[in-house]
Amino acid sequence: MAKTAKITVNPAFEIGEISDELFSSFLEPIGTMVNGTMYNPKHPTADEQGFRRDFIDALKATGIPAVRMPGGNFVSAWQWKDSIGPKSERKVHIDPAWYQYITNEVGHDEYLQWAEKVGTKPLYTVNMGTGRMQDAMDLIEYTNFEGGSYWSDLRKKNGHEKPYGVKTWYLGNEMDGPWQLGTWEKDPRSYGVMVNETSKAMKWIDASIKTGVCGSSAPFMDHFPSWDEAVLDQCYDAVDYLSVHHYHIAAPGDTAALLGGSLYYEDFINTEVAMCDFVQSKHRSPKKMMISFDEFGGMQRPFSPLNPGYGLYNMTRTHYRFDPTRPYIKHDPDNMKHFQFPGHEIVHMLSMASIQLAFLRHADRVKIGCMTGGLGALCASDHDHVWRSASHYAFMQLFEYAKGTSMQVAVDSESYDMPGYAIDDTSQYPGKEGVNYIDCASAWDKEKEQLAVFVINRSEKDEYPVEINLSGINYANCTHYALYTDDLEKASAFGNDELYLPVEDKQTVIADDLIKAHVKPLSWNVFVVKK
Repeated sequence: MAKTAKITVNPAFEIGEISDELFSSFLEPIGTMVNGTMYNPKHPTADEQGFRRDFIDALKATGIPAVRMPGGNFVSAWQWKDSIGPKSERKVHIDPAWYQYITNEVGHDEYLQWAEKVGTKPLYTVNMGTGRMQDAMDLIEYTNFEGGSYWSDLRKKNGHEKPYGVKTWYLGNEMDGPWQLGTWEKDPRSYGVMVNETSKAMKWIDASIKTGVCGSSAPFMDHFPSWDEAVLDQCYDAVDYLSVHHYHIAAPGDTAALLGGSLYYEDFINTEVAMCDFVQSKHRSPKKMMISFDEFGGMQRPFSPLNPGYGLYNMTRTHYRFDPTRPYIKHDPDNMKHFQFPGHEIVHMLSMASIQLAFLRHADRVKIGCMTGGLGALCASDHDHVWRSASHYAFMQLFEYAKGTSMQVAVDSESYDMPGYAIDDTSQYPGKEGVNYIDCASAWDKEKEQLAVFVINRSEKDEYPVEINLSGINYANCTHYALYTDDLEKASAFGNDELYLPVEDKQTVIADDLIKAHVKPLSWNVFVVKK
């Protein structure tokens, strides 16, 4: 029988305030995310701009706090000025990042107006690949300036009288990556200088904004974290966030490695925080740099063949590939299929939620988290319909209960070891020993006098008895919500979108100053404690 897992939360041990934007999403025009899901003028619910109303209404109902847009790799060559004004006069460009046509039917104004309809805050990414400082200044003048200048008056002429008021701006996307158009991989100092000047100029136009500078695109980069340090050393006083990305990958069927991936995120966060604090000390600055994980994900895919002697960890060499046979794609919004990440639906949900719990455990420094695929997690869709998947329900419970202050948790549970593995020549994970089967984070909402304890059971076969010790918290009752399945093959779809609706576990009790419960294998659990 599985050993009882013990969780302790003490009100004296706070981590930090939880940002409203910690559980946000990411949008980029890849595949059908824009052309088909967001925009399809032929859809029965399409509004006057061609946006799918069913998708807008479903997202609006979730209260999604923020969406990073409009990219992504694509933005490093996007010319926003060619995407505004009458659609008949907009220019069609090719996007070498994703080998696709950018028709600009959905342009700068449409992205921001779609965000207004959804009721979410846009987190905007600026082209710092082929674009430069003047272009960024024109962009914020067009977007946020009240009026009386060329660009702000042009916005009014194009139909949006009031400024959009975008508050968060990322100055580039993955600018350390050799795959990035206009990469600054070989010259971090110059990128840092450019960001310093660009951020200053943008804030002189709108002093209310915050800006983010690119750090490493992955912990596998040859230059991590020295590249980040060189950049930040040039712009520390001018920016507010260090923007980092990571995608954790495990082999199909290796659920233990997939759900243990949050440990690598914590390693990444700890390294970046230490680097930021080192630069802070060099600058003798009172400001703490915050972290924005504005792209992240966990997924399963087959590993690529390894090439011994090729040069492990050499991210650059693998991206000098030129294929003359590769065609450019024009995405048809009226010809889309439902995309689902490989593997079981609930396992994918748990992999993403475990990363979000890692962010919650570092809420003092990680202030933004934009899930890649987060829009689809909140609102699954196909050509005709939208529905709620397993990920929707976990996401919604984080929206509702992960508020206020992140609390330290101590977990004592059975554990397992993860052997190290290599995804390909450039991406290698060291082994981890003593990975707890029980993954946990906690949030204390002082206004509501409510504590939430989030628990994932990583075990594929064992149900665990759990005891939660809340010494010092005068609780009156506890509600235990559980999300699990006895059949991993089950998949949600239109018409059965309550398949993974969390259920209240009535067997959970309070006794001897402990909350006593059982958590099913591969389950998501939320314990809501009220004073």
